[in-house]
Amino acid sequence: MAKQISRRRFINQSAKAGMAVTAAVITGNRLFAGANVQSGGVFTGFDQTPLPYAYNALEPFIDALTMEIHYSKHAAAYATNLKDAAKAEAVDMSKPLEDVFGKISKYSAKLRNNGGGHYNHELFWKSMKKDGGGQPAGKLLSAINQSFNNFDTFKTQFADAGKNRFGSGWAWLYADKDKQLKIGSTPNQDNPLMDLCEIKGMPMLGLDVWEHAYYLKYQNKRADYINAWWNTINWEFVQKRFESL
Repeated sequence: MAKQISRRRFINQSAKAGMAVTAAVITGNRLFAGANVQSGGVFTGFDQTPLPYAYNALEPFIDALTMEIHYSKHAAAYATNLKDAAKAEAVDMSKPLEDVFGKISKYSAKLRNNGGGHYNHELFWKSMKKDGGGQPAGKLLSAINQSFNNFDTFKTQFADAGKNRFGSGWAWLYADKDKQLKIGSTPNQDNPLMDLCEIKGMPMLGLDVWEHAYYLKYQNKRADYINAWWNTINWEFVQKRFESL
């Protein structure tokens, strides 16, 4: 009977039991072998999960109306369209979405765009919380200091990645194959897990710089949105994600 349990069910059951699962996480053409996955740490399913806070929880930095539209309209559409594309292209939805990204170049633009849109937003929601902000601690802060000299330099470089992304896209803090932290950005809904992405690695923190993420409150002032966003970050989530590698 145990053999009939899908990988996704196994991960979910293990998380509920408080167990750590050893897995290989595909990042483009490379693997993070032996990643320690705890409480659903790095894997993402095809369904939209509930927003982990109220729409107004991130005010005054992100307003309630923007959050409601962003989550219930934009992100919900990505999840719906992803499942439609996955069904049409015979993708096994019992496996993590991350498995698809390592070979996304073999699939349609619909699967790529909506798969990225769903994954990126699922990570985005979890990376924020009410009364967030401040600085990380532990191994994550040490890794940031090692890669960027200090936290302030990291913030500047990350903000610049978001500000300088032409058009729509994302800014990323990601870990490369050697678990070294790097900063980059991607267009549209691409992410560093995709085999066709110029940057390759496991996303730790992603910032949505599509206009729908900020336009109602900040209009065309993307820099103001980014400066405010630092006050929402759930560093505990990002730390656990980094430490699971």
